[in-house]
Amino acid sequence: MQGGQFTKETDETGKVVIITGANAGIGKETALELARRGATVYMACRDKQRAEEARKQIIRETNNQNVFFLQLDLSSLASVRKFVADFKAEQNQLHILINNAGVYSVTRRLTQDGFELQLGVNHMGHFLLTILLLDLLRKSAPSRIVNVSSLAHTVGKIHVDDLNLEKSYDDRESYNQSKLANVMFTRELAKRLAGTGVTVNALHPGVVDTDILTNYNIGKDSVLSFKTIKPLFWLFLKTPKNGAQTTIYAAIDPDLDDVTGQYFSDCKPKNVAKVALDEKVAQFLWQESEKWTGAPKVI
Repeated sequence: MQGGQFTKETDETGKVVIITGANAGIGKETALELARRGATVYMACRDKQRAEEARKQIIRETNNQNVFFLQLDLSSLASVRKFVADFKAEQNQLHILINNAGVYSVTRRLTQDGFELQLGVNHMGHFLLTILLLDLLRKSAPSRIVNVSSLAHTVGKIHVDDLNLEKSYDDRESYNQSKLANVMFTRELAKRLAGTGVTVNALHPGVVDTDILTNYNIGKDSVLSFKTIKPLFWLFLKTPKNGAQTTIYAAIDPDLDDVTGQYFSDCKPKNVAKVALDEKVAQFLWQESEKWTGAPKVI
C-alpha cells in the first residue's frame, strides 16, 4: 500500500531547491531527503513558527546547514511577489521548483485577491510563483519544475463559465478542478518551455496521511469527514515519507533529465485523464491565469 520507492543514491550538492508547503507532510519529507542529499533547500511556507521548527529538525537530522525559510502565503499574490523578490536577493540560480503546497476547504472561502481558495492556492498562487521564477530556472538549466497534483484530476472539470465557483460551490468539485488545473498547467508550460532545458512534470503522490485530508467529506451532503473514519482506513494510507517518493523521483531521477509534460504515480509514468488533454480548455485556463495573477507572458 505504500507504493513505489525512489532508491537511487544521488548527490544534489550545489543544487538550489524551493519547496512550497515544506513544513509538514509530503513537503517536509521531500525537504528532508533533498537536504540529506546535499541540496540547498528553501522552505517556502506560510507559518513561520512551524517552518522554523521543521527547518531546525531537518538540519539536525541531515547535518546540512543550507536549509532556509522564506515566508510564502499562496493565498496572496503580494506575498508571492515578495517571496520571489526575497529569494532573488539571496540566490541567482534555481535548479528545482517543487509546487507542493495545497489546501482543501469544505466551505467556499476566498483568497486575499478574491479567488476561490482551492483554485487560488493550489493553482493560481503556484502559477504566478512559477512564472516569476522562470528566469532563474532558465539560467540554471538543466532545471526542473515539479507540480504535485492528484488522482482527483481524473474526475475534475474546469468550470469555464464559473471558474471562481460563484454560482455554486461543492468542496470536492472545487478541489478536483484545482488538481486538474495543476495537470493542464504542467502540460501547457512544458510546451512553452520546449528546448530551454527546463522540464515540467506533475504527479499523484497517493492517498497520504496528511493534514489536507482532515476536513475531506466522504460523500455529498455527508456529515462524515475523513478524520472521523480515518481509523478504519489507516492501513490504506501512505505515510508522508512514502507519499514523498514520487515527488523526489520527479525532482532528481537522472533518467528524467529530458522528460517533460508527463504525469507520474508510484515513481512511474501514468496516463493523464482524457479531460486533461483538452487543448482548448487548457488555453482558456492559461489565459485566465495570466489575467487573474497579472503574470508576465511566457512564449
